[in-house]
Amino acid sequence: MCSILKFHSIYGSFKFFHSKLNRGSSASDKTPKLEPNRNNHNRVGIFWDLDNKPPNPIPPYEVANKLRIVASSFGVVRHMVAYANSHTFSSVPHAVRQRRKEKELYNRLESKGVIKRNEPHVCRVCGRKFYTNEKLVNHFKQLHESEQTKRVNQIASARGSRRVKLVAKYSMKMEKYKKAARDILTPRVGYGLADELKRAGFWVQTVLDKPEAADHALESHMVDMMDHRRVECIVLVSDDYDFANVIREAKLRCLKTVVVGDTSDGVLKRIADTSFSWEEILMGKAKKEAVSVVENWKDRDILKRLEWTYNPEVDKKKYDPADVVIEESEDENIEDICDNVDDDYKDGGGAWWELDSDENVTNEQTPKV
Repeated sequence: MCSILKFHSIYGSFKFFHSKLNRGSSASDKTPKLEPNRNNHNRVGIFWDLDNKPPNPIPPYEVANKLRIVASSFGVVRHMVAYANSHTFSSVPHAVRQRRKEKELYNRLESKGVIKRNEPHVCRVCGRKFYTNEKLVNHFKQLHESEQTKRVNQIASARGSRRVKLVAKYSMKMEKYKKAARDILTPRVGYGLADELKRAGFWVQTVLDKPEAADHALESHMVDMMDHRRVECIVLVSDDYDFANVIREAKLRCLKTVVVGDTSDGVLKRIADTSFSWEEILMGKAKKEAVSVVENWKDRDILKRLEWTYNPEVDKKKYDPADVVIEESEDENIEDICDNVDDDYKDGGGAWWELDSDENVTNEQTPKV
């Protein structure tokens, strides 16, 4: 019995010591949590005036990607907007028309047996092989295009949860069809400008076929972005001098401005902080220059912080007149000194401004007998 009591007492003291030791170690191991280094990157918005600066004759998807890469050097690209009227989307550039004519001529020669390919044409949807491009196009239109039309109609007629299930079911097939159709089928209207820009991540908007309708819509969109403080850097793709007031307004609001255009000495390039040409964007030169531009912006921001600006409220708090101790100077005792002088003259029998005559002076100097 005694041994059991001794065991309990020893175990209890050991448990108390162990818990105390753990509490002490946990208190000593507490260290302040280090917050992650969060770099506040500038939010960049790309605003593209397609009526003034279409991506001719370069493929739109390639131009849009390179433009986004250059804009990402100035910060995080959050908004990519493009405006144009229906005529811009329906028109076909001269270079695209030439490529289409060459492709049609090649297909005719291939179907006649004049030209033979070493490798057959492969359908990217089902994997079937064809010896001529004409047969591939017919197969694609008869089979896969009709299937795509059925899927789209089925999704459009569905509602609620059934629509969601159909979209999830056909999403991969529809995406596969779109990728294959870009290379096989020729767009019925235009050359696929809107679809290619959407594929690159742009929000494309069609405006009315009126003069400067795209300019007004794009300008209002930019002002709305600035009012809601959604961007800190504006990248404008245009040579139209009508956007000069918007660029000036952006600079007054301390936003960074970048202009992309072909005009070497345009109004927009003179107003904006920096500018690039299409050639610099495509060749990759703009991305290299953007690094030095960002460094210059950082140096300019530091110098602005170091500049002294007069703020009466802040200066009043720093230098309160009530806290200033005024030291007494000797000049403040001048009045007392003057009063003493006046008293001396009064004791002498006259005012200080009354001068003594010569007779009075001689009488005072002669001694009395």
